[in-house]
Amino acid sequence: MAGPAVGWAGETAARPQTAAPTLAELTYPTMELYAMPAATQTLLDDAAVDVDAWLADEVEQAFAAQEGAAFVSGNGVSKPTGFLSATLSAEASWSWGTLGYVATGAEGAFAASDPGDALVDLVYALKAGYRQNATFVMNRRTQAAVRKLKDSDGAYLWQPPATAGARASLMSFPVAEVEEMPDIDDDETAIAFGDFRRGYLVVDRTGVRVLRDPYSAKPYVLFYTTKRVGGGIQDYDAIKLLKFGTA
Repeated sequence: MAGPAVGWAGETAARPQTAAPTLAELTYPTMELYAMPAATQTLLDDAAVDVDAWLADEVEQAFAAQEGAAFVSGNGVSKPTGFLSATLSAEASWSWGTLGYVATGAEGAFAASDPGDALVDLVYALKAGYRQNATFVMNRRTQAAVRKLKDSDGAYLWQPPATAGARASLMSFPVAEVEEMPDIDDDETAIAFGDFRRGYLVVDRTGVRVLRDPYSAKPYVLFYTTKRVGGGIQDYDAIKLLKFGTA
């Protein structure tokens, strides 16, 4: 993909045709999640609760967990491709088609001296247009480590929510807790930062579909539940990673 060519021109200067923007096709195949729980017809008839609704809710929660894991680290085989499965490149040599990363300077840890500087470098690896809606993404164990970081005045970089229902912030940017992100370890990209709405596309094809089958496994009623979903990176400029390594 490329943008249009533009240029300055004097009042009477010639204005030749310029190159037009070009597009490249991006494909995001939808994969199928499925579950087929069963319950006896007697249970469905006699239960004091709505078993149908309970099963549907449990399956939807399980689907959501599977989707979250795939969107982060899925390998693209019968599941979406996660953003951490992209080809990575150091930010200094970044090119389209790869996700850029900033290294902490220490294997499996923040640098011993000025550890918060790596987060500053990560924030400013992202272009200004993406920083407006950017979010830090990490798991709870990484958050525990980040919450202990302080600036030169001894103030914590992490700020708790200002009001009820608000998010905590790190360097004035919101933080999303995603359990599927990796732990801090040698050369792991345990923190992501970016505008994920622009960077990663989720394709939800048909929503959740439930087929109730009372015939195939008598005396059980089967609830064949499916969902088709896909996903992939659509803007490699919009997401940057923090790598816990020296390079």
